[in-house]
Amino acid sequence: MLPLTPHTIVKLENLLEALNYRIRYEKGNFKNGTCLFQQENLLVINKFSDIEVKIASMVQVIRGIDLPDQLDLDEKQRKFLYTLKQMSLNL
Repeated sequence: MLPLTPHTIVKLENLLEALNYRIRYEKGNFKNGTCLFQQENLLVINKFSDIEVKIASMVQVIRGIDLPDQLDLDEKQRKFLYTLKQMSLNL
């Protein structure tokens, strides 16, 4: 289980950026989600969502990414990614 802290959000943001995703925090009446915008992977998160919803959205995106064998991740990011792929989605 991931701790529901701002530090966890930073770790998830760093991992997503290493996986070539851009993250935008926007205000509005919408659900969090990803899209392909002009050939760029973009994750849009409602800036007013609870921290639990933000973390769950990022984890869901990471778990859904088909990863190539060769990734430019450091060892900590690889371990964190492996942990996210193996854990249940109950946050």
